[in-house]
Amino acid sequence: MAKTVLVFAPHPDDAEFHAGGTLLRFVEEGARVVIVIISDGSKGSFSLAGEDLAAVRYEEAHRACLSLGVEPPVMLDLTDFELDLLPRGYLRERLIYYIRLYHPDVLVSEDPYNLDEAHPDHRAVAWAAYEAVNFSYLTAVHPDHFDEGLQPHYVTEKYFYTQNPRRVNEVVDIEATFEGKIKALLEHKSQIAFLMEDIFRQAGMAGINFQNKIGPEATDPTAIFRWGMRRQASEAGRAVGLALAETFHYERFNPLIESALKQPDREPY
Repeated sequence: MAKTVLVFAPHPDDAEFHAGGTLLRFVEEGARVVIVIISDGSKGSFSLAGEDLAAVRYEEAHRACLSLGVEPPVMLDLTDFELDLLPRGYLRERLIYYIRLYHPDVLVSEDPYNLDEAHPDHRAVAWAAYEAVNFSYLTAVHPDHFDEGLQPHYVTEKYFYTQNPRRVNEVVDIEATFEGKIKALLEHKSQIAFLMEDIFRQAGMAGINFQNKIGPEATDPTAIFRWGMRRQASEAGRAVGLALAETFHYERFNPLIESALKQPDREPY
């Protein structure tokens, strides 16, 4: 059966960056993929800012979703770099709302236990999503949603993207979908430019010449970006013998249920 996959992304490029290959696999399997983008992305630039950048990123997000073959993103348009300043519980309520609206079989979001995550927006969304997906099926939680015709919903499969080796328990092979992931990411032109400018600034401080690392094509920022993404995917898959991969902490049912599923049924009396 085709599944519905719901993605909670702090910024317009996060879904493709962290899980683009996996999302393409879901699409190829016939799943409906809905990406909810929480912030407007208005701070991610050395040149553009505010409403101008938010408008650019809005268009980029739509093109990236088109490239992935998924429906247009749901944009919450909250202010970039201020998600941790929202009233306590606000994000959790909003994410519970969208879980109840779309009734996904699968949720994809950031692992809240990504201990080296520096961005406050990522941490805020990760925890809000983790809390939302664990309580969206309780009738006493935000019962006002039901006045709109929504229903409680339990999400069976949770994919929390992570690079924390202690948390990884699911590695997804993206060798066949890697180029599609890169194609979608390259639609986020403003963010590739922002990322690569930051990389070049830091490379200058560190005394790194990328031509000595990857060859003469290193004069092309896109080539360096592609090299970096392939290197990251290669490292993610190495431990399990995959050429290219994305890594997740995967959860399904309560541990007691998972234990019971592994235990064979007793012989009938």
